[in-house]
Amino acid sequence: MKVGVIGAGAWGTALGIIAARGGNDVVLWSFDGLYKIFDGVEMPANLHVSSDMSEMQDMDAWLVVTPAAFFRETMRKARDIYNNQPIIICTKGAEPETCAFMSEILTDVLPECVDFGVLSGPQFAAEVAHGIPTGSTLAAMSISRDMGHKILNKLYLDDSDDIIGAEYCGVGKNAVALICGYNAVAASGENERAMIFTRAWDEVVKIGCASGAKPGTFLGLCGIGDLFLSATSETSRNFSGGMAIAQGKAPEGTVEGISALHGLIARANKAGVDVPILKQMCDKMKI
Repeated sequence: MKVGVIGAGAWGTALGIIAARGGNDVVLWSFDGLYKIFDGVEMPANLHVSSDMSEMQDMDAWLVVTPAAFFRETMRKARDIYNNQPIIICTKGAEPETCAFMSEILTDVLPECVDFGVLSGPQFAAEVAHGIPTGSTLAAMSISRDMGHKILNKLYLDDSDDIIGAEYCGVGKNAVALICGYNAVAASGENERAMIFTRAWDEVVKIGCASGAKPGTFLGLCGIGDLFLSATSETSRNFSGGMAIAQGKAPEGTVEGISALHGLIARANKAGVDVPILKQMCDKMKI
């Protein structure tokens, strides 16, 4: 099968590698022709890197892995060559300016895409590239779900039809990981850290359920699984970003937990959901 991976950062490159290892012919699109190099990992011979978006036109399916801030712009670039492929969104986050989730942007920019899904779970890119076991939730419509299993046959995949729930989990874990990183430095003790962590995630669940998400989704790989990974490790950009904020430093790299936290609060206000912990932590971090 021919697979187009749009976005060649760490996660996009890792997905391209495992899709190629699964026997697919992969084109990894990068706007500048560059991609993430993982120490000790060889790029498969059946993976080709390109800066030419037109090469995506003949692919059987797309995995879209661009940062949330550039998702809309990238989908606009892809619109002219889109050929009704099923699309699996592999980006977690909310658009900073609008708080829109990636599936909402996709249906806005590519309304002709009638079959798509979301991949979300506990995934540090370097470990995936090295073949260390992990799993994900694949929340998708029927064709995209079948495609996802064929493309990502090296991953353990839990099936779901709760696309909005999977996206709330991805956005929510970014925000809560940021909060946990901040509290790893700023909280008075372990008890306080555990209390804020639990209450913050509970508020994420309440917002999601008010928007139609299924409660059980938050207990799956895209929920508790991803949260455990991101909110407990300095390898997580959001956790380390929160630590930097608490230390009075500027976070390094892309810290999507900041826009995620603001987006969740905006959605809570719109839905009439009380989120005192998320608001308190946003004020404390002065972000």
